[in-house]
Amino acid sequence: MKILNVGAGLSGAVIGRKLAEAGHDVTVMDSRDHIGGNCHTARDADTGVLVHTYGPHIFHTDDEEVWTYVNGFARFRPFQNRVKTTVQGAVYALPVNLHTINQFFGKTLRPEEARAFIAAQADTTITDPQNFEEQALMTVGPQLYEAFFKGYTVKQWGLAPHLLPASILKRLPLRFTYDDNYFFHKFQGMPEEGYSPMIAAILDHPRITLTLGRSFAAPDAETYDHVFFSGPLDSYFDYELGRLGYRTLDFERFTAEGDYQGCAVMNYGDRDVPYTRITEHKHFAPWETHSRSLCYREYSRAAEPQDIPYYPIRLADEKALLARYVALAQNTPAVTFVGRLGTYRYLDMDVTIREALDTAEMFLQADQDGRAMPAFAVSPL
Repeated sequence: MKILNVGAGLSGAVIGRKLAEAGHDVTVMDSRDHIGGNCHTARDADTGVLVHTYGPHIFHTDDEEVWTYVNGFARFRPFQNRVKTTVQGAVYALPVNLHTINQFFGKTLRPEEARAFIAAQADTTITDPQNFEEQALMTVGPQLYEAFFKGYTVKQWGLAPHLLPASILKRLPLRFTYDDNYFFHKFQGMPEEGYSPMIAAILDHPRITLTLGRSFAAPDAETYDHVFFSGPLDSYFDYELGRLGYRTLDFERFTAEGDYQGCAVMNYGDRDVPYTRITEHKHFAPWETHSRSLCYREYSRAAEPQDIPYYPIRLADEKALLARYVALAQNTPAVTFVGRLGTYRYLDMDVTIREALDTAEMFLQADQDGRAMPAFAVSPL
């Protein structure tokens, strides 16, 4: 079969590799002039620092098969993301943990004492939280909510917290130990040379043809037996029903001598600081040594048509529009929509790879059985 994968990020590369290994001819196409999608990494010519071009990506997973898979294409070095935040004139560790609680309240609580203390802070009148704000007030109480969650959330999403779903906060841990490792997964690390060389290795197969700097157009699909589309779902249909909502990021680059902030990520929770965080990229590769530093201030805003989409909003209006696009997709033969943009879902890298491997396996099984491949291997709804 002749396969077209639209997008040279993780989804397109992983699906392409598995299908190529099964004997199919795969073309991987991307409108950008580089591979890797938003995971793209590149060496900064000025400082020599390895840069996560579209913002930091830290690999973390409990999926041993996925961990083994990525280690087959790159050498991973141990890395734990230890985020700090500046709020109300002080620096604290995130996620909120025992140190954060004791520092913020000026106490020396042991774990069980801290549990009882936070339970006393929480709003016990809320038993079924319907939004982000209610979830926060029920979980940590008003003081921690105001300091660590409210301002940052307003800046990140551009919406009052009571308009956001409770599920956003449920993804953020609250710990009653001094563990400040942001993630709680068994396997955590960074590819030593960056994500782009890893993805290049995945794409390095004689049955894969890579085409960069070329946007997909509907006629491109006509000469292929099947298309895997990892671009924005609504873009495939030329936005005929309207545009799905996204947040995007603006990056303000600056350099510094030596070490600028002493950590990879410093959040800024106060509402009157316009940016959400500063990332210092040499700290994402602590095995390297650089005399100068490269940093980025990140600003979140609503995505316009010309912007790179980062975070799907997925509120009620967007979900209703998504359902209409899903119906269109399900009536589009020989196209499967994959990845973060193709399914309009926020996906971590390990989940993206897991779904790509499973999607490719599903396609191979369907081909063997003479069945049609569905529009979505995983439902976006």
